[in-house]
Amino acid sequence: MTQTTDTERDAVTRPDGARSVADAHRASSPTGSPAGSTTDATIDAAGRAALDRPVVPLRHPLRWIAAAVVLVVLLNFVETLFTNEQWGWPAVGKWLFSPAILTGLQLTLVATALSAVISFAGGIVVAIGRLSRNPVLSGLAWGYVWLFRSVPLILVLVFLYNLGSLYPTIGIGVPFGPQFEVPTANVLGDLAIGVIGLSLSEIAYASEIVRAGVLAVDHGQHEAAQALGLPRRRQFVRVILPQALRSIVPAFVNQIVGLLKASSLLFYVSLLDLFGVVQNLSSTYPTDIIPLLVVATIWYLALTSAVSIVQYYVERWTARGSVRALPPTPFQRLRSAVRRGSGRGRGGPGGADRPSSSARAAQVVAADRVVASGKNDGKAI
Repeated sequence: MTQTTDTERDAVTRPDGARSVADAHRASSPTGSPAGSTTDATIDAAGRAALDRPVVPLRHPLRWIAAAVVLVVLLNFVETLFTNEQWGWPAVGKWLFSPAILTGLQLTLVATALSAVISFAGGIVVAIGRLSRNPVLSGLAWGYVWLFRSVPLILVLVFLYNLGSLYPTIGIGVPFGPQFEVPTANVLGDLAIGVIGLSLSEIAYASEIVRAGVLAVDHGQHEAAQALGLPRRRQFVRVILPQALRSIVPAFVNQIVGLLKASSLLFYVSLLDLFGVVQNLSSTYPTDIIPLLVVATIWYLALTSAVSIVQYYVERWTARGSVRALPPTPFQRLRSAVRRGSGRGRGGPGGADRPSSSARAAQVVAADRVVASGKNDGKAI
């Protein structure tokens, strides 16, 4: 019995790591049986033939046809960009880094960054209020979200810009009693009005994103944190929120991209952001309207791409506790591709001719099927 077991183990294990069921069946067959020897020889020959047969990938002709059509359309569009003189690429190069454009770009970045930070912090507060068991806090938070999700952003900005006409002074103190008041014009400047308007609107959306992320955390995590005796504030900050960030980050970064584009509405409250500067320059230089619009498009594309890159690395950082190994970065993938192309990625010289693990697995599966059919034929015999 021991000798048979060792023979099976030696027959099943191969130097290249692949497993042949045909060898195992041959080792376990009783010796001295003519029918069994004939069947084993047939199965062994069929298994070797299956292992030697190359793996042919499945072909997708429609996929290649669709890719070719899309590529042709894209090349035609790119051709129009360079052959149509109406785009005015020399004027685009002249305005792309002009001081006026860079000043508007700076204002766009400042307003977007301040609004993003304020909206995220305010969204957490409003989300906690929505999840609170206190009916007053929960009702006020729900009413805030309902109001600012219903009113367009341009109306919020216009209301705030005309706040001085509605409330000449802003004060705080005892209701219907003495109050400390200051003129509205001295408190709220143009930039403050723009940031507050963007923040008030984005807080409503950010709160729903944070609330959805918190609700996505498994309830067992809440119970485990309570079992440890942690205070509720520490439960939320150290246990719930870090896990909720995996769901919050993609949706909130999408909101930041929308906020970046919504900052172009600041032009209507006398703030010369990137879009406002382009509008003013277009009225001054009517022959450069298209080049100026192209300049604004290029800068918005660049800013959105930068936000997307930051999003990728933030998502990768927040995924540390949910995956065994972090996915490779684009630079790591490029480096691996270069190494494989140079022949060093598969064990040095000659490694490129060695079949891949997926190909070996497919060959083993084919051999198993041949063996299974051989067993059925042997039983029939």
